[in-house]
Amino acid sequence: QVQLVESGGGLVQPGGSLRLSCAVSGRNINMYDMGWYRQAPGKQRKLVAQLFSGGTPDYGDSVKGRFTISRDNAKNTVYLQMNSLNPEDPAVYYCRMTIYATNFWGQGTQVTVSS
Repeated sequence: QVQLVESGGGLVQPGGSLRLSCAVSGRNINMYDMGWYRQAPGKQRKLVAQLFSGGTPDYGDSVKGRFTISRDNAKNTVYLQMNSLNPEDPAVYYCRMTIYATNFWGQGTQVTVSS
């Protein structure tokens, strides 16, 4: 059974940083594509960043140069380092794992940006 558990969200001031974690059980993350998405109130869930199984990252245009996706295979955990957070970034952030065209999701973690 695949389980994804996100953590690391919280309240941060504009310009601040947060690091989100996605701890995975049931599958080795290095074998599958992993991604971070976010969903703001009243809006659709959107891709923030993804890390393909081969190690190549990909980012949404709004976060390029500010966010970094990475993984620690030993901890079976995927991270999203978020820098220079701005008022467009608040949302619930979700971790996604794709296994043979099936997506598995975590429960999400809330990120709030406010002074």
